[in-house]
Amino acid sequence: MATSTTACPECEGRVYADGDEAVCSECGLVVSEDRIDHGPEWRSFADDDHDPRRTGAPLTRSRHDRGLSTEIGHTRVKGRKRRQWARMRRQHTRAQISSKRDRNKVYGFTEIRRIVSCAGLPDSLRDRACSLFTSAQDADLLRGRSLEGFAAAAVYVACRVAGVSRTRGELVADAKADADELRAAFDAMNRELGLPVGPIDPVEYLPRFATELGLDTEVERAAREYLDRARDEGLTNGRNPCGVAAACLYAAARDAGADCTQAAAAEVADVTPVTLRSSYVELRGE
Repeated sequence: MATSTTACPECEGRVYADGDEAVCSECGLVVSEDRIDHGPEWRSFADDDHDPRRTGAPLTRSRHDRGLSTEIGHTRVKGRKRRQWARMRRQHTRAQISSKRDRNKVYGFTEIRRIVSCAGLPDSLRDRACSLFTSAQDADLLRGRSLEGFAAAAVYVACRVAGVSRTRGELVADAKADADELRAAFDAMNRELGLPVGPIDPVEYLPRFATELGLDTEVERAAREYLDRARDEGLTNGRNPCGVAAACLYAAARDAGADCTQAAAAEVADVTPVTLRSSYVELRGE
């Protein structure tokens, strides 16, 4: 079936796609005749079977060189030849990192990959965090600051942008940086890079907190209703979103008679029981 796609470069006529060809309906110009396949070319040409060995690793932002550099593999040699190959491999690895800037980037990317792996986050979020780290380095924000802090802050910002509910305390538990280093790096990135992050919606934490507390879907649904009412009454303004979400779950669990204590809800949300209790009192109007 022929469908219109774009305008003709010669007569500005209507171009339609017919099979693998794109043809102008006015002058008959064949704009394109081959369909471009942007995927990897898997064929090895050794036989008719598909063999992925020719394509190599895909490009990735989680490597300082985007994964384009080559490596000297291991071969079955002995004696002096084996030592020579080991020396060549070592020198080749050193040559890939030619400056302090690349060395800092390699260290930061390694820390980001470790945090993402420990937190069970997807690879897409890892690549976004590495891009944020590169942007911070290009803006000269790393000078005199902790690389570990910027790595943790990049993961935290990537979680905020992607809508993945992770608190600073959870990321600090997996990172080598402490809370002060993460906060300083986040403030610098937010101030200089203009990050597209807004206030966190407490609803993002409800499903995970409910799962960790062992609460069923009915309690979670009731907690959403509490949260909607709290948002309408302005009770979420200026409050810790984790504490608000935990308070809504605790209130819903109390109504349903579920086994949930203030201490357990506060521990899951990484807030103090006093913070949870104050949100709970405001929520119930007590």
